[in-house]
Amino acid sequence: MILNVGGRTDIVQYYSDWLFHRFKAGFVLSRNPLFPKKITRYELAPQKIDCVLFCSKNYEPALDRIHEISDSYNTYFHYTITAYGKDIEPGVPSIDQSIDTLLRLEKIVGKNRIAWRYDPVLLTKKYTIQQHEITFAHMAARLSGHIDRCIFSFVEMYRKLQFNMPELELLTEEAMEELAEIFGRIAKKNHIHLQTCASNADYSKYGIFPSGCVTLEMLGKANNVEFKDLKHRGMRRGCHCMTSHDIGAYDSCPNACKYCYANQNPEIAKENFKKHDSHSPLLLGNVELDDKITQGNQATYLKNEPLQMPLFVL
Repeated sequence: MILNVGGRTDIVQYYSDWLFHRFKAGFVLSRNPLFPKKITRYELAPQKIDCVLFCSKNYEPALDRIHEISDSYNTYFHYTITAYGKDIEPGVPSIDQSIDTLLRLEKIVGKNRIAWRYDPVLLTKKYTIQQHEITFAHMAARLSGHIDRCIFSFVEMYRKLQFNMPELELLTEEAMEELAEIFGRIAKKNHIHLQTCASNADYSKYGIFPSGCVTLEMLGKANNVEFKDLKHRGMRRGCHCMTSHDIGAYDSCPNACKYCYANQNPEIAKENFKKHDSHSPLLLGNVELDDKITQGNQATYLKNEPLQMPLFVL
């Protein structure tokens, strides 16, 4: 199975101590977001995990210890660095701080295991097409030669965005086409493999590859392992990713990004953050008497059974 560390919340930035505790304990519990009394247990022995998939906007809190996982598990790291400032991403470091941290991460895990995520791409009076061109060019120049690929997607107009981001401007087909041409041209100049995420649009004429942001081919190449030839079912409309199992929780990320799909609003996330216990098997709170715990399906996607040694020795 693929263990997802960052789809529902930024575990690396805010819950990294908990994450390392869980790997040391050898298991983790994940509460079902739709049926809160149902909990799934996942074993974290290397033989049970095909790949640990990270996604974060700030790897700084985990840099000193990330090797404890990356040295013993297949891993892949999505690093989201966008064009936006504190007005949209209050809890996220600056662009150049983030790039500096990515370069440090590269020295630990290698560039083949890092994808730069430039998403979601959105427009406001401040963040115009021209501003995206300037910022993307600056970032691409600094990251050239230090990443496996760049992944971008255009913002989806979730209903709550109408309230959280009234300043959003409509992304027309013409605007997306213009942005795709800009990104493709800049990526080509900087020798960066560029692909879309959660999109069925065809931008191949700009040198942009249609793909899922989590494919077995990508993970296998990055870790020098071979996966089975399996269908990638995707997680939502337009998604071409391989199924992964998330251990996070919605409404728990203090970053307070205005466009976030995983938080209803920042105040709920702040309150939920107070429920965190770094020694609990759950990200938020603890197991209750009427909770039902079941073992998760951890069938391997690898062609050959993994032979990694256990990470932590108690």
